[in-house]
Amino acid sequence: MAAATVDGSALAGRALAAAGARYMFGVVGIPVTSLASRAAAAGVRFLAFRNEQSAGYAAAAYGFLTGTPGLLLTVSGPGCVHGLAGLSHATANAWPLLMVSGSCDQADAGRGDFQELDQIAATKPFVKLAVKATTIADIPRLVFQALAATVSGRPGGCYLDIPSDVLHQTLTESEAADLIAAATAASNPSPPKHKSLDEGIEKAADLLRRAERPLVVIGKGAAYARAEEAIRKLVDTTGIPFLPTPMGKGVVPDSHPLSATAARSLAIGQCDVALVVGARLNWLLHFGEPPKWSKDVKFILVDVCEEEIELRKPHVGIVGDAKRVIELINREIKDNPFCLARSHPWVEAITKKAKDNVLKMEAQLAKDVVPFNFLTPLRIIRDAILAEGSPAPVVVSEGANTMDVGRAVLVQNEPRTRLDAGTWGTMGVGLGYCIAAAVAEPKRLVVAVEGDSGFGFSAMEVETLVRYQLPVVVIVFNNNGVYGGDRRGPDEITGPYKDDPAPTSFVPAAGYHKMMEAFGGKGYLVETPDELKSALSESFRARKPAVINCIIDPYAGAESGRMQHKN
Repeated sequence: MAAATVDGSALAGRALAAAGARYMFGVVGIPVTSLASRAAAAGVRFLAFRNEQSAGYAAAAYGFLTGTPGLLLTVSGPGCVHGLAGLSHATANAWPLLMVSGSCDQADAGRGDFQELDQIAATKPFVKLAVKATTIADIPRLVFQALAATVSGRPGGCYLDIPSDVLHQTLTESEAADLIAAATAASNPSPPKHKSLDEGIEKAADLLRRAERPLVVIGKGAAYARAEEAIRKLVDTTGIPFLPTPMGKGVVPDSHPLSATAARSLAIGQCDVALVVGARLNWLLHFGEPPKWSKDVKFILVDVCEEEIELRKPHVGIVGDAKRVIELINREIKDNPFCLARSHPWVEAITKKAKDNVLKMEAQLAKDVVPFNFLTPLRIIRDAILAEGSPAPVVVSEGANTMDVGRAVLVQNEPRTRLDAGTWGTMGVGLGYCIAAAVAEPKRLVVAVEGDSGFGFSAMEVETLVRYQLPVVVIVFNNNGVYGGDRRGPDEITGPYKDDPAPTSFVPAAGYHKMMEAFGGKGYLVETPDELKSALSESFRARKPAVINCIIDPYAGAESGRMQHKN
């Protein structure tokens, strides 16, 4: 009797499972359909999407939420190109993702084979590592190598190319087991020795101690690093106000009395020392430069990437894991403690400004405006989410006005419960994020608050929600288009195509809820506060796929949200 054989698809699936993979997102087709099935048989759940871009965004978000690599599977050629969206998004946000693609037969490369593309060259600009398995024996070693690379140093995307002929090669069961065992053994070297951080830690603690107006800035890197307990301890023991970036919200609860979110301009404009943890001084933080920041501010920058420290040239730079570094700073402060009292002038100024701004916002939120502006439905959604208690729902937010206004209204009191467009400002992430959150955080409800434009990028994934019966409620802020329908001036409505719809316009009052109903999910059309409250109550209680089509006044928002100066 001939010995049982294992083909490349089965070996790849087994290697991924042996390396610890639990979920894979993607779209099947030539030549990877068998790989998806074989991976599932080995214990890696495959979630089949309608589009590789959405699958890629799901894999990226999974990496952020779990701290382990998200997996994206694509077909060759155009499938790989579609996957670049999620792959590059992961790298831009420093989230671990491994994209695995099939490719054309090696013997036919350069001859115009089916879906032929130099996929190593195509992916290289967006990844930390791009490798190709040229024989079946390469697969386990490269799977382990690529997965490890996604999480080493600054997390990011990696790429593994497996040609069609390699997927069809075979070896014996014993050979397969030996290759996986060897790859597993090689992936478990002795733990790396941590570089001493004593000097940087001492300098950081001393600078914070002597500061008159210190501030802690919390980035999504701190959330990724599970640094919430250490940062909460730092804030509570020192009394230093904190400012989260959008996806850093919840590392310390938004409801904490030292939150400077509602006093952002004052906090960054007047602080004299800023401890920046897991955030880059990029456009989201105005590059750390005047006029938004004081010209005299001293930055303490904590980052896993030495190149980032060298680029920004902070007063103190500490290369290391955010959780470990903040624990060391806490230990250093414990030996010579200090604490800003609530009566400290800086703390008083921040809390007063935040309180005043919150009161102004709450006065606007208290009004029931119909037709809906953005504030009225966001208040109702906020209250419904808070009523869920703990574990808090994961909030997915994308759009221009919807995301911008929502950031100020929606409350995050637990870490990693907000997902948005991120460092790149990527639109189209919403439904992929929802699916990732639903499988990564199965105890949490997932609530997406989407602009109608943002929703449209990935709207067909509502079928994926229904197929897997995921506890996701999608709320579409339907204002008839990008930013809200036709915003053109008279001088722009000229020429031979002046009767065409505006570039920003969609079909008015589109029935997005009917898309969900078409696939067997629940759809709601809401135009009043009572209708929205009823839809939220019912859908949250059901924890089944739902779309709430929330009709918004087309002229309630602003063009480009808060980025008008860029458009």
